[in-house]
Amino acid sequence: MTWSERLLSGAFITTGILHFLRPGYFEQIVPEALPAHRELVLISGAAEIAGGVGVAFAGTRQLAGLWLVALLLAVFPANINMAVNPDRFDSIPPVLLWARLPLQGLLIWWAYRATRSPRSSEPTFTAP
Repeated sequence: MTWSERLLSGAFITTGILHFLRPGYFEQIVPEALPAHRELVLISGAAEIAGGVGVAFAGTRQLAGLWLVALLLAVFPANINMAVNPDRFDSIPPVLLWARLPLQGLLIWWAYRATRSPRSSEPTFTAP
């Protein structure tokens, strides 16, 4: 496992566990229009843990990477919700809430890139 894969795996497992330890915090992030905030928080936490565990194993790494990309896209509305409702998140400066939006794109890129097969293992063709 590369350091990037280890970090990605650990970050998602840790964040997923936090969904279960501090669900109230994560419930605030869920857009009002969505139902069942607690359930969505627990489901997304389990999805993060599953993705992080999947990254840890070579046989599931690529699928887990796609899983995490889909998850990051699915939770993006929660990041938008935070940015447009900064009064609900007094402990975080509004500029950081907005900065998180492009950061999500970097996380998506990282989850995808870190879980692809290394280029060195791709077949190479040489002229005789």
